Amino acid sequence: MRISTLQIFNIANKGMADANRSMIRTQEQLSSGLRVLNPSDDPVASTKIMQLSSEISNIEQYRKNINIAENNLVLEESSITSVSNLLQRIQELAVQAGNTATLSTNEYSALASEVDARLDEMENILNSQNANGDYIFGGYKSTQAPFVGNAASGFEYRGDDGQQLIKIANNTTIQASDSGKSIFVDVVSAENTVNTYTSSANLSDPPIRVSVGQITDQDAYDMFYPQDMVVTFNPDNAVIPPGKNFNITERSTGRTLVTNQAYVSGEAIEMNGASFRITGNPMSGAAISPATIDFGAVIANDFTPPGDETFTIRVGSTTETFILDANVTNGADLAAILNSGVNGNAGRLVNLGMSVTALGFQVDSGQNFTIENGTALTSAAMGMDTVAGTTSIDGRLRSGDRVFIDSSNKQDALTTLARFSQSMKDYDGSNEGRQILEAQVASAIDNLKNAQTSILDTTSKLGARFNTLESTRELHLDSELVMKDVLAELRDVDYAEAATRLSGQTLVLQAAQSAFIRVSQLNLFSQL
Repeated sequence: MRISTLQIFNIANKGMADANRSMIRTQEQLSSGLRVLNPSDDPVASTKIMQLSSEISNIEQYRKNINIAENNLVLEESSITSVSNLLQRIQELAVQAGNTATLSTNEYSALASEVDARLDEMENILNSQNANGDYIFGGYKSTQAPFVGNAASGFEYRGDDGQQLIKIANNTTIQASDSGKSIFVDVVSAENTVNTYTSSANLSDPPIRVSVGQITDQDAYDMFYPQDMVVTFNPDNAVIPPGKNFNITERSTGRTLVTNQAYVSGEAIEMNGASFRITGNPMSGAAISPATIDFGAVIANDFTPPGDETFTIRVGSTTETFILDANVTNGADLAAILNSGVNGNAGRLVNLGMSVTALGFQVDSGQNFTIENGTALTSAAMGMDTVAGTTSIDGRLRSGDRVFIDSSNKQDALTTLARFSQSMKDYDGSNEGRQILEAQVASAIDNLKNAQTSILDTTSKLGARFNTLESTRELHLDSELVMKDVLAELRDVDYAEAATRLSGQTLVLQAAQSAFIRVSQLNLFSQL
């Protein structure tokens, strides 16, 4: 076969180029330490290498997440332990306070002072922050203090129920925080109790405040439970002389419990076994339109004794009985009889905040009223139904400031301390005061135990999470070691084998170059 000179050169060039590429590739493997430099080198191994590298990267992130979760839980555990120790001290004080037969009012004042100091300390602990400045017991609302307030006006939880969740493995997520609501707020109360707060729509400035309240008669309150109460401030002219006054109503039904009660800032208000104090200058309600009932067609009748008749008028929870004891021929006669001081009707109108003219009845405060419990004769004389009853419908009031007294079967830990302190401050040394204090101290001890139980329950959950973190960390460590071994087998170069291969490839290249030199000289021109 005849081979041209050009073909000899092409074959030699291709052979030396292939040998050179193989040698360069081996040199790159030795310098990088990697067997697979490009996916095309080993497609199957490249796929597995990418999967293993991704898993190892995930494990490194999971280990960082575990450290973050562990740091958060360590801080939470430390704070909860501090609260538990504090509550233990308060329990010791409560047991000491139970000695009502030997302790004086001054000694109770001293105990109350320590409880107040511990209360401030506990509030600071519950508003603890982590290294990032987040409040650890605020739930998702971690940028603001979750517990606000004081012993005088009560405490409010402004966080939520959220828990920070951190992923620590492909299928494992752990709670790295706990809501202060679940630990310290939603604590089961030893007995039915109240939760006091003011309406967010109140207009007084500065706003009025309400105390945390106390249950002074548990039996009476248990009979009322689970109803809620609303304190609403009326127009000042609802009482004579005009002044701040309020009604107390049952929230669910609107039933009036107290009407036009004079208000004194800081004075104890007792209703259905619950006692609380409102302080400040509340915004009074205002009458938008007075409540009225006009006389109808008057049918003359002589009510002169012994033919006198009675009927009642009810305004809110106040009811007065009126008497008709003279001859009636028109509205003016009715007005004269109902405004008479001789038969006592005038004083009754004052008590109701009502006026009567020849036209009919009017309550300037705007509170609607009912005329009832009369007879057929009183109905005919006044031109209205006084037997079944007639109620005004045109009275309209603009509500004043309101305070809510909600029933509850839960009592937060801060309120427990505040009520315990207040009960000792209110003790006056009397037998009745001693009985009230004994009941409140017993309730405080039970509620402190419930708070401790809630904390212990959370502590046990923290322990389980710590165990999960530790076992997951060890699992990641074992998995990482195995994956790195497999990855090394697939990806890393065998230096001994590569060095031997490089020597062989170098020899091949040198041989090809030497052969080419010899072959290139085999031509007719070299024979001339």
